[in-house]
Amino acid sequence: MSAAVLAEGLTKIYVKRRSLRELTLHPLRAPDRVTALQGISLEARAGEIYGLLGPNGAGKTTFLKILAGLVLPSGGRALVGGIDVARDDRAVKRRIGFVTSDERSFYWRLTGRENLDFFARLYGLRGEAARRVSADLLRVMDMEGIADRSFMSYSTGMKQRLAIARALLHDPPVLCLDEPTRSLDPIAAKHLRRFVAERLNRERGKTVLLATHNLQEAEELCGRVVVLDRGRVLRQGSVSGITARLPGRDRYVLDVRGLESPPADPRWRCSVERREDGAQRLSAEVDRGGGALSDLLRAILATPATLLSCSRREPSLQDVFDQMDQEAGGGRG
Repeated sequence: MSAAVLAEGLTKIYVKRRSLRELTLHPLRAPDRVTALQGISLEARAGEIYGLLGPNGAGKTTFLKILAGLVLPSGGRALVGGIDVARDDRAVKRRIGFVTSDERSFYWRLTGRENLDFFARLYGLRGEAARRVSADLLRVMDMEGIADRSFMSYSTGMKQRLAIARALLHDPPVLCLDEPTRSLDPIAAKHLRRFVAERLNRERGKTVLLATHNLQEAEELCGRVVVLDRGRVLRQGSVSGITARLPGRDRYVLDVRGLESPPADPRWRCSVERREDGAQRLSAEVDRGGGALSDLLRAILATPATLLSCSRREPSLQDVFDQMDQEAGGGRG
C-alpha cells in the first residue's frame, strides 16, 4: 500500500519572540528556542485512519500544520502524496484538508450554506459549480435541514461538521483532524466518529490523520498510531502491537462464588471486590506464559468455591501511557 504521508527526520524549532523590554535590556542575548519536533519519522498509508497521540506539547498539532503547509519544517522532510511540503506547498494544499477543534474563521452572521459558497470560491470554484459542491457536502454531512441557518446559531457539533465540509470542498485525498471531538458532548462525538469511519474513510476512501487525547477514540478508529512526547516518537505501530509489547504481567478478571480468600503465590497478585449478588470479583495480575494462570485456576477449583467466569483483560493504550508516566517518574502533574 502506498504512503499518503511520509515524514523523515522531521524537525521543527520555534524561536521565541522577545519583548521590547528584553531587546532593550539585553540586545545581544540570543533568543530562546523551543523544539517542537525532534527528527520524527513515520508513514501513514493511503486509505487508513492513522492516530497521533501524546500529551499537550507533544508536537501533534505542529506536525499537522507542517503537512497542511501552515508551518515550514526546520529540518528533515514531509511528503504528502509524494510531494515535499517545503518545495511545493500549493500542490500539497490541493491534496490535504485541515480541521481544528477551535474554528474561528467562519463568518458568524452568514448561513452555513453561504459560508461554504464563500470558501468554495477561495478554492477556485465559481458560480453554479461552487453552489453544487456546497450543496453536495451539506447533504453528505447531513446538514441540509440547517444549511440556511446562521452559523452563530449552530451547536458545537454542527460547527465541527461544517468545518469538515469546508475541508472537503476541494476533495482532498488526505484529511487532518486535530482533536475533532474535544468540545463535543458524548452523543455528538459518537456520531462524528461514526461519520469519519464510515462516510469519509470507508465510503470515500479518505486517508485520515487523527490527533486526539481520547485513547478510547484512537482504539476505536485507528488501525495504527504513533505516540509522541516532547516532539519525539516513543512508540508506533498497530494498537495491538504497541500494547502487546508492554512489560509486566497479564491481567485477568475472575468471578467466583464462595471463595473465602484468594490463593497466595508469588506468581500472581489478586485483589477482591464483592459483587452486588454476593459473588467475588478477582482482578488478577499473573506471570506470563500460561503456567501461572493454570495453577491459579486449579487452586481456586480445589476449594469449595465455584468459578463463574474467567476473562483476559486486554491491555489498552491507557496502559501504554501509564507505563510512559512510570518511566518518566510520574512527574507530568
